Amino acid sequence: EPVFDASRVPTANYTVPLYQPPASLAQRKPWYTRQEIDTLHQAQAALQGRVIAYLADPIDALILQIQGSGRLRMIQPDGSVRWVRLAFAATNDQPYRSVGRWLLDQGLVKDATWPGIKAWLAQNPQRQQELLWSNPRVVFFREEPLVSANSAEGPRGAQGVALTSGRSIAVDPGSIPYGTPVWLASSGTQVHLQKLVLAQDTGSAITGAVRADYFTGWGTEAGELAGRLRQPLQLWVLWPKEAR
Repeated sequence: EPVFDASRVPTANYTVPLYQPPASLAQRKPWYTRQEIDTLHQAQAALQGRVIAYLADPIDALILQIQGSGRLRMIQPDGSVRWVRLAFAATNDQPYRSVGRWLLDQGLVKDATWPGIKAWLAQNPQRQQELLWSNPRVVFFREEPLVSANSAEGPRGAQGVALTSGRSIAVDPGSIPYGTPVWLASSGTQVHLQKLVLAQDTGSAITGAVRADYFTGWGTEAGELAGRLRQPLQLWVLWPKEAR
């Protein structure tokens, strides 16, 4: 769960909007793509009055949309600061395209982790918009109160319960039902895991029986791990024994 500074109103530094679902979302399927939202008057008109917050960096906004939720240190119009959570509310129903895969397919990078993507952008800032538009999916949010910056409670997953750092995974619910206890074993360059976790969330890129996204928590350290974490794993799904 990433943590970003944000502003309630647009400023010279905070210019990238994050939106609530537009009123016309249910009437148009799929809704406008990311590029159309940025360029078409009718898409921008449909989003008038739907901005929740403004970020400083469009790549941070993309990361927040891919993760599905995040914590914002929100600067209010009167200059006061308030911590809030933005939680997943809906999408524009467009297909998800990985910007990392877009870079790999063109042979532009060998490291498609977020640190690798940001390093490429630092050298190719003129291609930032092209990279953003390669993923047509946009996520819309709802705002939720956050007691404090250090609140241990994670965002609600698809199961409807708060995720727990180091104990919640996202799965394909067609293979592993929500709420199922799972023994996860994974060793790689980033982390060594041998632990009991719970299937409590999902995501558009999580398909198949042996696929899981591990909830690392929130903040800079968790973000660094999540941005690099891609390694083999084994899963043992624990089913209750049938009565005889």
